Amino acid sequence: MAEPMYRRILLKLSGEILAGDKGFGIDPGKASYLANEVKSVYELGISIGLIIGAGNIFRGIDASSRGMDRVTGDYLGMLATIMNAIAVQDALEKINCETRTLSAINVSQIAEPYIRRRAIRHLEKGRVVIISGGTGNPFFTTDSAAALRAKELGADVVLKGTKVNGVYDKDPMEFDDAKKFNKISFSQVLKDNLRVMDLTAITLCKENNLPIQVFNINHQGDLKQLVQGAKIGTLVSE
Repeated sequence: MAEPMYRRILLKLSGEILAGDKGFGIDPGKASYLANEVKSVYELGISIGLIIGAGNIFRGIDASSRGMDRVTGDYLGMLATIMNAIAVQDALEKINCETRTLSAINVSQIAEPYIRRRAIRHLEKGRVVIISGGTGNPFFTTDSAAALRAKELGADVVLKGTKVNGVYDKDPMEFDDAKKFNKISFSQVLKDNLRVMDLTAITLCKENNLPIQVFNINHQGDLKQLVQGAKIGTLVSE
């Protein structure tokens, strides 16, 4: 078995993945699938931080475009990430992965408060740490939260699991001639305004030399192969 490339990862998953074929809400079957993908890496002894978006439930920026106050919308989105986190925590614990959910918003009945030193301690004890509630502040996406927490927790890489198998020069869902990049620089992503992560997240990763690996989480086994060195998806680095 190949040795893992990374000691600690920050896995960022799109909330839409949890919706499954329904396109909305939380599909327990999909939560179970994601939990098993995470477990395959957990069993390699890799330290795992996990952040899940909220696109399957609520998007603050979309709500604000339809008349809702942006701050209100963003807080609702943060609460939705907590719902997703608890669903994945449940699925992980059912397959014997020791897990802790930490939240940037205080919901003490269901999650611990996010405190950097506490999160690191859980990681050191071999627990999967699910980080919810975004950054706890409006106007910041879960992409930005992933970049921030990855740096805070000493992750070697941000692994972004999406519905697409990498970064393209244009939307592959709309254009048959879209070109996939195996590797691309942060500067090129910013120059061409490619939709890898939001501008804040890309800038934070660039300034801290924190690579991002984009891959399709729906391809079973890709996550495990990726951390073992397989050339999967797109690597964004300097």
